[in-house]
Amino acid sequence: MLVKREKVAIGIIIIIILILAALLQFQKAPVEKKEEKIIDDRISPMENQALFVEILRIRNRGLMDKMLSYSLDWRNPPSFYYVIEVDGKKGSSKGNVGETGVYTTWDTLGYESSMVFDVEEEKESSKVVISIVELVPTGLFGRNVKEVEKERIELKYDYRTGRWNGDDHFMDKDGMGHYLGKNYEVWFNLYQADYDHDGIPYWVEVNILGTDPAVDDSKLDPDNDGIPTDWEWRFGYDPFTYNEHDKLDPDIDGIENIEEYMLRDYFANPFQPDIYIETDGMERKGIFDLPHIFYKESQQMIIERFARHGINVYIDDGWNAYPNGGGELLPYQANLDDILGKQLLAFYKHNFPDGRKGVFRYVVVGVRQDGGGFITPVKYNRFDAIYVSNDFNSMITRIAFTPRELRVMLAKAILHELGHSLGLMPGLFPGIDLVSRRVYDRYPSMPDDEYNAYLEKYYSVMNYQYIYNKPWFYSENRSYLFDYSDGSSGLPYDWNDWEHIYLPTFQIDVPAYEDPSIETFEDFKPVRDYPELVAKGWRYDENLTQKYANEFKKFVFIKNTDADIKVLVKENEKDGYNLRVYAKPKVEPVFAVYSLVAEGKLIDGEVEFYSQQSLINEAMEKLKEK
Repeated sequence: MLVKREKVAIGIIIIIILILAALLQFQKAPVEKKEEKIIDDRISPMENQALFVEILRIRNRGLMDKMLSYSLDWRNPPSFYYVIEVDGKKGSSKGNVGETGVYTTWDTLGYESSMVFDVEEEKESSKVVISIVELVPTGLFGRNVKEVEKERIELKYDYRTGRWNGDDHFMDKDGMGHYLGKNYEVWFNLYQADYDHDGIPYWVEVNILGTDPAVDDSKLDPDNDGIPTDWEWRFGYDPFTYNEHDKLDPDIDGIENIEEYMLRDYFANPFQPDIYIETDGMERKGIFDLPHIFYKESQQMIIERFARHGINVYIDDGWNAYPNGGGELLPYQANLDDILGKQLLAFYKHNFPDGRKGVFRYVVVGVRQDGGGFITPVKYNRFDAIYVSNDFNSMITRIAFTPRELRVMLAKAILHELGHSLGLMPGLFPGIDLVSRRVYDRYPSMPDDEYNAYLEKYYSVMNYQYIYNKPWFYSENRSYLFDYSDGSSGLPYDWNDWEHIYLPTFQIDVPAYEDPSIETFEDFKPVRDYPELVAKGWRYDENLTQKYANEFKKFVFIKNTDADIKVLVKENEKDGYNLRVYAKPKVEPVFAVYSLVAEGKLIDGEVEFYSQQSLINEAMEKLKEK
């Protein structure tokens, strides 16, 4: 019995010893520390350092004003060249690009060029200057030439991040790599030598993104959202978290991010409102017929008018890279009608690629018996197809008998129809599409004095009074009105068109139908029962909206007007984004819907948004601490 008790006691003692040993061992075990990330501050360990400067396009801004004056200056495009300076070393297009390196044109679209500058290894930044130098005729009959710097763009390029600041910078008001100067508009790009050719610098890959600097990230899409890492880095999105790029539209131009990505070679920017137009012409009936085309000068007038309001217009009249794109000459048709606008369906179906519908507007220049034009919804009630005549009937109707007047009046007619695709529709405001009662009584119940007040005081190209009925010698400085109204005449007879423009109008159903029974604008019956916001699985959060509405307007990149904000949340979302910010421009009575402008995370009641700059700042702070 004693032996058994002794065995039990010994067993208990052994167990206690083992427990104590285990506890002692646990206490002695080192506490695992979280490994602190070490910043790799090398800038160019995998290549010889260099800076590339691409000049993608240069556009002179003076043609529109020359077209609206009584002179022949519009026939004389400017001569200019560019100079690039990097850290004091200069290169010039003069004598080095094309035959002379001097451009004699209003627009160099399609003539891209670049220069490369060797940079000392591990250099942190470079000063970059891009100058546009114009050859200005001087002396008697302009026999002499004086070289004058017309634009000067000063930048500081950062080799760690691949970003630059100065006269142009990331998220600026007119888009990175786009400079709207007083005399010239310049599109350009800067990038450094990069081993894997994805445009993401080594420093960013190893310290910010954690990607492989030896692998091309333009071919990788780790979050499977349809857009590769390099584009998401360039425009500030998290390449490792799924974004709804097929819905995101922060500049609310109707071109969602996935479409912006597809148009990346054609200057698309998700934070800069853009209008894309494909245009086709029509075959001439005979050798004495006018060319049925969208004149280059008319295009430049429209591009410049929108540029002055912060909106970029891009017109494809023959871009080489796109099959079945713009610049086709369609079969001759004597007349197309607006009420029977489905006649345009054949061209819309066969000559306007499906991949462009909902992204581009389609403009056909042809023939019409009344010399006019129209916009019509050939599919559902989306107003994205425009037909404008350019023929002898147009000359008579528009009182345009010189080459310059033909181009001006064509531009006015197309600008008018574009206005409809931007939401400026008849029936919303009585001045739109107004014409003298002797021609067509648009509002039969309206008193004459009120009708005539709209006719005269609504100073807009949307008012027919200022397109077709005022001859070129009309006084009051209004003969060459080529603009939407700024509302300067005051309500009730004038409103600010620019504040009511809604760019995505061309891709949504307009809430009024113009069927053949419509005889006057009083017959229009807009019904606004279309939903403004459809987001299945998400709920509107009124508290978050009230709390953050003003702050979240920073995610909205629209021009000329303000926007309403709504915040939606998705419950029980463990991964990815569970918060959405929607915005709707305040353009009433123009019909608009909410667009997704940003995605974030709601964690324990706190709102978080991905910020590349914050990550960069954190890495730079660690460098300072070393």
